[in-house]
Amino acid sequence: MDATAVTFLVIGGIGAGVLVLSLLVGEIGGALHLSADADGPFSIPAIAALIGGIGFGGAAAVAVLPDALSDAVTVLIAVVVGLAVAIPLAWAAIRLSRSLQNMPTQETLTRDHLVGALGVVISSVPATGFGEVRLAVAGQQLKFSARSDVPLPTGTPVYVTEALSDTAVEVVSTAPDPLPQSQPETGGTP
Repeated sequence: MDATAVTFLVIGGIGAGVLVLSLLVGEIGGALHLSADADGPFSIPAIAALIGGIGFGGAAAVAVLPDALSDAVTVLIAVVVGLAVAIPLAWAAIRLSRSLQNMPTQETLTRDHLVGALGVVISSVPATGFGEVRLAVAGQQLKFSARSDVPLPTGTPVYVTEALSDTAVEVVSTAPDPLPQSQPETGGTP
């Protein structure tokens, strides 16, 4: 292998190493609140993409160039090809890191989100103990232990009134009350 190609491969390896190191140190630095928030062309991902692109793009150019060229011309062409590869890579790294930083996320569900959830009893709830309910929370079907002041049979629709813990809730039935039974009229003489 040509020494020029090896040199460009080393440069590309340094770029890849800087990127990996920034990911590792960035995670550690973020946990220790030491991260530097450089953005744009001077961010670590952009610089790593630029160095790696020059190195690997230059090595690829050296591999396909004829041996008849002088070393200076080979290096010049390799640098130009490396820059042609590196600039779009750095631009893509900037765009990707910005989109990841600005990505909207939803808040983490807590037990407070359980209050008001609707569900159904899947294992009857006795008056003095716990049964199980399946609740629709944030578009997901989740199973919880449940208690109620009155016994609730399997299949009863329920509403959560209190989150007792992360895995247990207090529920009330949302089933309509049965219609009162009409008293049969006794036909007879008074």
